[in-house]
Amino acid sequence: MTEFKQWLDKKQPAEQTHYLEILPSQLAATSDSEKLYSLLTDYNFIKAKLSASGVQALIEDYDLATSPDIITSDKKAHQLKLIQEAIRLSAHILATDKSQLATQLIARLMCFESPEIQALLAQPKHQTTPWLRPLTPSFTPPGGRLLRTLTGHTDWVQGVAITPDGKQAISASSDHTLKIWHLETGEELSTLKGHLTYVNAVAVTPDGTKVISGSWDNTIKIWDLETGQEIFTFAGDTFAVEAVAVTPDGKRVIYGSWDGSIKVWDLTSREVIFNFKGHSSFVQSVAVTPDSKRLISGSGDNSIKVWNLETGKELFTLTGHEDWVKSVAVSPDGEQIISGSYDGTVQVWSLSERKPLFTLGKHGSFVQAVAVSPDGKRVISASGDKTLKVWNLETKEELFTFTNHIAPVNAVAVTPDGQRIVSGSSDKTLKVWHLEAGKENLSFASHDDWVNAVAVTADGTKAVSGSGDNSIKVWNLKNGQEIFTISGHQDWVKAIAITPDSKRVVSGSGDKTVKVWDLETGKEIFTFTGHTDWVNSVAVTADGTMAISGSGDKTIKVWSLETGDELFTFSGHEDGIKAVAVTPDSKRIISASGDQTLKVWSLGKEKNILANFWNLAVKNLLFTLKGHESFVNAVAVTADGKWAISGGREHTLKVWDLSSRKEVFTLAGHADAVTSVATMGTKAISVSDDNTLKVWDLLSREVIASFRGDSALKACAIAPDGVTIVVAEASGQVHFLRLEEGK
Repeated sequence: MTEFKQWLDKKQPAEQTHYLEILPSQLAATSDSEKLYSLLTDYNFIKAKLSASGVQALIEDYDLATSPDIITSDKKAHQLKLIQEAIRLSAHILATDKSQLATQLIARLMCFESPEIQALLAQPKHQTTPWLRPLTPSFTPPGGRLLRTLTGHTDWVQGVAITPDGKQAISASSDHTLKIWHLETGEELSTLKGHLTYVNAVAVTPDGTKVISGSWDNTIKIWDLETGQEIFTFAGDTFAVEAVAVTPDGKRVIYGSWDGSIKVWDLTSREVIFNFKGHSSFVQSVAVTPDSKRLISGSGDNSIKVWNLETGKELFTLTGHEDWVKSVAVSPDGEQIISGSYDGTVQVWSLSERKPLFTLGKHGSFVQAVAVSPDGKRVISASGDKTLKVWNLETKEELFTFTNHIAPVNAVAVTPDGQRIVSGSSDKTLKVWHLEAGKENLSFASHDDWVNAVAVTADGTKAVSGSGDNSIKVWNLKNGQEIFTISGHQDWVKAIAITPDSKRVVSGSGDKTVKVWDLETGKEIFTFTGHTDWVNSVAVTADGTMAISGSGDKTIKVWSLETGDELFTFSGHEDGIKAVAVTPDSKRIISASGDQTLKVWSLGKEKNILANFWNLAVKNLLFTLKGHESFVNAVAVTADGKWAISGGREHTLKVWDLSSRKEVFTLAGHADAVTSVATMGTKAISVSDDNTLKVWDLLSREVIASFRGDSALKACAIAPDGVTIVVAEASGQVHFLRLEEGK
């Protein structure tokens, strides 16, 4: 226990809150740099301040100390900056669950070797309650370009705009809403509701008082930014709105529609001034030159058109893209057009010469959005390849790439000071990045797509993961280092199992095959074919002789691991198989399905004659467990073979007695679909699309520890030691955690 904690514990709760609020500023005011530095590197202070005042107040305490007048040591100032940035990067998680503080700090800071940082990270190890300690640095560390993540939307973020003062961002989403965010604190200020379906586009008037949104409900809405109230609606169109813009003089609103037309409205009179027609396909984007005289449009007909906003005439057409023109922007001097296309390229055009100038480069997928920095020197592009790229408009060089989104990046905007960019993605988040300062984000070994499956060898030395990048990775369980990658599947790797002798890996894939690999060499041993849909789950019998696979084709297949032959097929589910498990005695299979049921099957090893007759009559089906109200995604069996535990789309886990064939109890606590379950002794762990892992005590039926990822958690496994847990995340990350019982 630190000296600070001993001092604080002697105070009454009201006094504690008061001192936590004023102590950092008092120390800064008296220039007591040593005590201030000691305070801000004390985990007990950080935890107490977070609990009492919230994450933003904690972040602001570090601003007091990073002034050269207070902390004169560059080394100490740098360490405080790292801690502050780690807290800021974790803010979206800590705002939801303050108990994740220790986990977040350790996972983000453990890669820094300074004694002071390591001393800070050692302090949480003395917690009195169970918690999950990261064993590897598996979250984005401080010191890079990512500043913070904004969460709150429940569907894709389709558009982003920033107010002229640079203080607020407005996001448009497929969840039918717009949200207003405070860029400095990350606080969600308000939600604008009124659209009936996807909101695809957003803009802000130059005076910063109004927000304009366009939706697939065929309307444009004008909102008061300060109050969040809807002012009025431009309606009457019969086609979805894809793009909106406001002229720099603030007088007109322009929108592009699914029918290929572009309408110009007078913002004061609310009358249509022009209706531009000329594109032969939907209009995806619109932009206006700084002098408000010309309009640029990009279309699904692969062309860019330039229009005169004074006469209403089309001036000329630019062609050259080989696919939809998804986004257009104009340089601050009004001389150049920048376009992003579904052909993956970012192109630059001369507005005065009416011709293409050059191609900046190409993304690995379609380009969704482009923006230009206020000084006109850089272009930022957002892509379906999940990245943002920054280009030098003068030298035509790619400067750097931002990688942290886990789904297509649909929108990007630059702050008026050119210091930050804000991106919006199909991963439902916005991210704020340093455009000027900061190094490239440090990256740790991980997959390039969702991690769908993990398993641990019986000897406790290795973990194996399978991913949407079609690969399998083998990891050293002790240090979390990648040993090697196995390639061979032609589609997502959906399932992983390991033989009891720890020598072979069995994988199931979207390519409809099951493959068996040598775990030492990575060489393929068998490929099992026969399924007609994705293989979603695999398991191995305890004696290591058989592999079981469950598929979207509604069947379960049993394969010989000795000969490579298909032994038999179980049919009976009315929807795809999501998961399979084998009882410890290798006699029964339990399958979980999209038909809301679990089924228990005999593997033909029953000694009872009547059971054998029954198996023959109904193709090995023993019984069906009913109780889930939606897809059953996961199933596991306790080590004693008495209970099965299942997880489903309705957010709960159910515990079943396999002897009585009845539901024993339900575990509730997740906020989204349960994706995977594992058991060890009297504990179970579950992971969910709500980004959390929960450790359950099956006797008390309570959650005893939890972990929160940056994105949906897709799979989990427990090592033979009963405390090491491996977690698969949609971000591509594999987390290695240790369950600490508390002291």
